[in-house]
Amino acid sequence: MKFNIQHEASASKGRFYVEDNGKTLAEMTYSVAGSDKIIIDHTDVDDSLRGMGVGLKLVEASVRYVRENNIKILPLCPFANVQFKKHAEFRDVLV
Repeated sequence: MKFNIQHEASASKGRFYVEDNGKTLAEMTYSVAGSDKIIIDHTDVDDSLRGMGVGLKLVEASVRYVRENNIKILPLCPFANVQFKKHAEFRDVLV
């Protein structure tokens, strides 16, 4: 199944998310830590999407974003942290 991962950001916070009919079904939030990194602090996936790999897609979207912007990630969220440990191809973006 294909998910439309969206991204919104302000000067201090941001999120990658999946929405359906105006309802957020999956979300990974982060805080901006200076000009060179973001801190992923929370991931939540609605029960209707569990087991479909949406959480991993959110992590992949964050990895693309930081690579494009030449910044790093500090994954404090337990879910995101596990994904970075499982996927060696993401580790180049870690602080």
